[in-house]
Amino acid sequence: MKNPYQVKVNNTFDFEIDAKAVSNLDSFEVSDSKLHVLQNNISYKTEIIEANFNQKSYSVKVNNNTYNVTIFDELDTLIREMGFEIGATKKVNEIKAPMPGLILSVDVKVGQEVKEDDALLILEAMKMENVLTSPRDGVIKSISITKGETVNKNQLLIEFE
Repeated sequence: MKNPYQVKVNNTFDFEIDAKAVSNLDSFEVSDSKLHVLQNNISYKTEIIEANFNQKSYSVKVNNNTYNVTIFDELDTLIREMGFEIGATKKVNEIKAPMPGLILSVDVKVGQEVKEDDALLILEAMKMENVLTSPRDGVIKSISITKGETVNKNQLLIEFE
């Protein structure tokens, strides 16, 4: 198959569909979101109920049954295999010092709930103040540093639960 699309239906069924096969479907456009499709002498009424182009996800009704469909092209598949997905589900569980420096303030405490991009601490390095923010929503499990402490590069600063 040349240039296949990876299709996931209802987060359960995975299919590989050839772009040529899709373009060869016998279909009639009823409206912008509705198609009448004929395949193997069977008639299907289809409608795109919801479409999120950025997420490449669609809610499609086929003969009154609704399916959640996600479509990935060749580039999406390559990006996923390389681990560079947008919004990848890799969880960051610890914050380490990106460079040596001085802790000017710690803005969170153990047990505190934080949201993504909340300020966690300020690290001064090379006469610049760097605000380190939360990479995800979570709860602070431990804090390994205090205000006024000097830290080394890659030193553990904060852990998440």
